[in-house]
Amino acid sequence: MSYDLIVIGTGPGGYVAAIRAAQLGLKTAVVEKRKTHGGTCLNVGCIPSKALLHASHMFEDAKHFADLGIGVSAPTLDLKKMQSFKQEGVDGNTKGVEFLLKKNKIDAFQGTARIAAVGQVEVTSEDGSNQVLQTRNILIATGSDVTRLPGIEIDEKVVVSSTGALELESVPKRLVVIGAGVIGLELGSVWRRLGAEVTVVEYLDRILPGMDAEVAKNFQRILSKQGFEFKLGAKVTGVEKTGKGATLTYEPASGGAAQTIEADVVLVAIGRVPYTQGLGLDHVGVQLDNRGRVLTDEHFATNITGIYAIGDVIAGPMLAHKAEDEGVAVAEILAGKAGHVNYDVIPSVVYTFPEVASVGKTEEELKSAGVAYNAGKFPFTANGRAKVNRTTDGFVKILADASTDKVLGVHIIGPEAGNLIHEAAIAMEFGASSEDMARTCHAHPTLAEAVKEAALAVEKRAIHM
Repeated sequence: MSYDLIVIGTGPGGYVAAIRAAQLGLKTAVVEKRKTHGGTCLNVGCIPSKALLHASHMFEDAKHFADLGIGVSAPTLDLKKMQSFKQEGVDGNTKGVEFLLKKNKIDAFQGTARIAAVGQVEVTSEDGSNQVLQTRNILIATGSDVTRLPGIEIDEKVVVSSTGALELESVPKRLVVIGAGVIGLELGSVWRRLGAEVTVVEYLDRILPGMDAEVAKNFQRILSKQGFEFKLGAKVTGVEKTGKGATLTYEPASGGAAQTIEADVVLVAIGRVPYTQGLGLDHVGVQLDNRGRVLTDEHFATNITGIYAIGDVIAGPMLAHKAEDEGVAVAEILAGKAGHVNYDVIPSVVYTFPEVASVGKTEEELKSAGVAYNAGKFPFTANGRAKVNRTTDGFVKILADASTDKVLGVHIIGPEAGNLIHEAAIAMEFGASSEDMARTCHAHPTLAEAVKEAALAVEKRAIHM
C-alpha cells in the first residue's frame, strides 16, 4: 500500500500531524517504536510529571488545611498508590491517542523506522522482521532524548534522568539535581514536597536560563523559602556511586577548589538533544545543523524533496505545543493550504507552585535588540482573589513597545500562571496593545485581574496599588 504521508514518531507533533493530514484527505500512516503512542510527553514526560506535581501539591496542601478551618489528621504518603495514580493518567492519555488514530483511519505500525530511500520507510518490528512502506511524503517527528554528562552513567536507580525520577520507589532523603532548568525544578519540586532535601547544582549563575531575569530571580527566592538549596556557577566534575547512594563532585565554573555533596539520588536534567539516530538521514542525505538538528526551511521541508521535520528534532523551543502547531502546519502545507506557526507567540510554563509562565520577548531580549519599551508590573499581593486564597507570591509583568504600545512580552510568576498566560497569548496573536488589555473588562474577583492591572501599569495607572 502506498501513502500520501508517513509520520515517524507519534509524540505530540507526530500524532497531531497525522490526524490533521487525515482530516484533509491524505492517506496517512504512523510508525512508532514504543508500544504506546504519545512519545516522551505522554509516556515519560509532560503527562506523568504533571500527575506527580498535582498529587505532591495536594499532599503538601493537606498539611495546611487547618489554616482554612478544616480539621484533618496529618497526611501520610502511599507512594506506590501515587505512582499508580500517575500511571492511570498516562494510560488514559496514550489510549486516547490510539483511539484518535483509529477514528481518523490512520494506519499505525509498531517498530523502528528508517528512511531507506526517498519515498520509502523501512519498519523493523520487535521480532526483527522488516517491511518497506511506500509514500509520497515523510515527516520526521522523532523528538528528543535526555542530554548526558560525559563520564556520568545514568542507571535510572541512583543516577537518574527525568524518566527514572518519575519512577522512584521511595522518597530519597537527599536529592541532588544537576541543572536548574524547567525539568530539574519541576521534578525537584515533586520530591521536595514528598520529603526530600533538594540541592540544585547549576553551571550558570542563575536558574531558568532564557526566562526573564527578574522572574527567575524572584522564583529562586521563592523556591529557597520552600526548602531548595542552590549552588549556582558550579561545574559538576563527577558522580561516584557509593554503597548508600552517590557522591557528586563540583567546582566553581570560574575555577577553584572542588567540593562534594552526598546524595541518595542524583537527577541529571541538563537539557535534551534531537533524536535522529538510526533514521538513515546520512544515507538519504538529509542535512543537520551543528547541534544535530534537522535543517528545514520555512515550510518544514528538508533539503531532500518529500522529507519534512517538526518538533524537538528541528530548531526552536523543545515544547510539545510548538511541535503540535508545526504538525498542523506541515499537514496543511502538504494539502495545499497555508500552514503557519507564529514563533513570536509560543507560551512556556514551569508547572511548579507557584507556576511560571511567559510568552514573547524578555526584557533582556528587548534591550539586546535595542527596542524601546514600557513595562507594567502588578503583584499578586494586591490581587483580592490571591490575597483571600493566601497565594500571593509573584507578579504579572507586561512589556509593550514604547511607540506603538503593542504588547511584546508577558511574564507571570504566581498561582495559575500557566492558564493566565493564554489571555496574553491571544491578545498578542491579534496584535493587541497594553491599552486593549487594560480596557477589557475582567471578572471580579479573579486572578486574571492582575493581568489587567499590569496592563494598566504600563501607563502607570494601575488602580489597586
